[in-house]
Amino acid sequence: MIYRLTHRTTYCYETEVSFSQDEARLRPRGGARQTCLEWELSFDPAPCYREERRDAFGNHVHYLEFDTPHRRLEVLARSLVQTKPTPAFEVAALPWEAVRNGFACNIPSAHEALPFLWPTSMTPDLPSLSKLLDSLFLPEQPLLEAALALCHRIHQSFCYDPAATTVSTPLSRVLEDRRGVCQDFAHLMVAALRHMGLAARYVSGYLETLPPPGMPRLVGADASHAWVSVWCPPLGWVDIDPTNDCLVGERHIVTAWGRDYADVSPWKGLVLGGGAQSVQVSVDTEPQA
Repeated sequence: MIYRLTHRTTYCYETEVSFSQDEARLRPRGGARQTCLEWELSFDPAPCYREERRDAFGNHVHYLEFDTPHRRLEVLARSLVQTKPTPAFEVAALPWEAVRNGFACNIPSAHEALPFLWPTSMTPDLPSLSKLLDSLFLPEQPLLEAALALCHRIHQSFCYDPAATTVSTPLSRVLEDRRGVCQDFAHLMVAALRHMGLAARYVSGYLETLPPPGMPRLVGADASHAWVSVWCPPLGWVDIDPTNDCLVGERHIVTAWGRDYADVSPWKGLVLGGGAQSVQVSVDTEPQA
């Protein structure tokens, strides 16, 4: 698949902003499953300083400074991305206990997964995770099979409700209310896998949404998406989408990954002035012929 992505973010401030420093993680990653063919990032007003680097996880990061006084900032990211379907797995993942014990033995193949093994403030090791994991991760069960069973349980047990949570809602509240959005379900699955001694990373990106039969696509109706990548030797990293109860495929487009949402936030920064603010986000994921 080839997709034309348009991600527009507009900040409106109550009073004038005199200066801001910001980070943007909006450029899609490259890799075996996808290629970023074109990329453009524009602003209104324009920044006085702009630099692109890679962060500790290999994500593209733009560091920006704005010194033009403004009460409105528009950020527009455009890209053209080619994706490939997930190949069929020719071998089975190791039993989950063997992978967990491999971390304990510090085997070389586990080194790249170690940063994604520990709890974070957004993926804490909660006692209530044990109830979610009850009767899962059976003895000698292949890790991928166990992870997909966990994915299915989250999808069946939790209700997708955009009004139920915000970006700062704690995971304990999500577990209690059984409601949330893709960010919450990704954090939940990451925390559960780490609770079992397994490495998992939080993945941010986009998903092509399909309209109901007979209805046209709504431009700008798509949104950022989040899912999970679990370390499954000898398969490597395998991406799983608990919101949609599936393995990630060619309709998923990766922007960044990290330990949790805080590592991959599309936009964050410090503002001098501005007062109260409102944010509008519009994302369009358009398949190309």
